[in-house]
Amino acid sequence: MTTPFWCLLFVAVMPYLLAGLGGYLRVQQLGGLDAEHPRVQALELRGAAARAYAAQQNAWEAVALFGTAVFLAHFTGANPGSSATASLGFVATRVLHPVFYVANVPMARTLVFVAGLGCCIWLFVLAATA
Repeated sequence: MTTPFWCLLFVAVMPYLLAGLGGYLRVQQLGGLDAEHPRVQALELRGAAARAYAAQQNAWEAVALFGTAVFLAHFTGANPGSSATASLGFVATRVLHPVFYVANVPMARTLVFVAGLGCCIWLFVLAATA
């Protein structure tokens, strides 16, 4: 399996890891998990717990764009070294993004989000020029 595909696996697992963190923070804040209406309960979250939930939602959204970019780069025969570098860069931004999100550092969160988007665009450019 190529480096970009390993990176895609990691990115696909990230929302589940964030769900664990969010669940822990939800229990700390609200005293338990509402398995019947978790999305309704999520509306009650505040502070770090709300930001962890939002980071999880953002992580789900990131899988689609990154997955598309990885597959397109792979199937067009884009440069493997550059594709690996772009993919590893994206993973780095996806590790930092929820850290800054939960810690409430919006400027840093935005910067790593834009850097991650840049990594995806790089993969699309690599595919277009392959």
